[in-house]
Amino acid sequence: MGEFKRLDRTLAYQGKVLKVYSDHVKVNGQDSNWDFIHHNGGAAVIPVTEEGKIIMVRQYRNAVDRFTLEIPAGALNYAEEGGLTCVARELEEETGYRSENIEWLITINSWPPFTNEQVEIFVARDLIPSVQNFDEEESIELEEHTIEELVALIFRGEIKDSKTVAGLMAYAVKCEQE
Repeated sequence: MGEFKRLDRTLAYQGKVLKVYSDHVKVNGQDSNWDFIHHNGGAAVIPVTEEGKIIMVRQYRNAVDRFTLEIPAGALNYAEEGGLTCVARELEEETGYRSENIEWLITINSWPPFTNEQVEIFVARDLIPSVQNFDEEESIELEEHTIEELVALIFRGEIKDSKTVAGLMAYAVKCEQE
């Protein structure tokens, strides 16, 4: 393995959810500049109905300029907020359900070359009807699909969101093992 040493980190931009830094790095004796995006992390959930269907959210995503089909998710409100706390909040806000039966499934790093964002993914069962409470800038439609339908959508290229793909594929494998 090579030698890596960060010599300096300069804040270039601070937004609502992330901070962008310019890092000056020495790599194998050569100076280099790398971009780094700091994100507090997030949590996502696969809400499973009594019938075994998964509740998905369809919403507009500005960065890709289209509507996407995703598992419910959200950013941690602060770095020390636990994923379970975050996902319980997001489940209720986005789907109008809550659950006292939430278990951890996997944790992913969304894009390690540029960001430290880590997303914990959970499965929620025994859903209890509650009230949706979207953030002001959200507009969400709910859909229910079987895991088989969702895997087919992934392989057709209709679901591309990394946390959703990773979470659904891990869930599909787990279901096969149970």
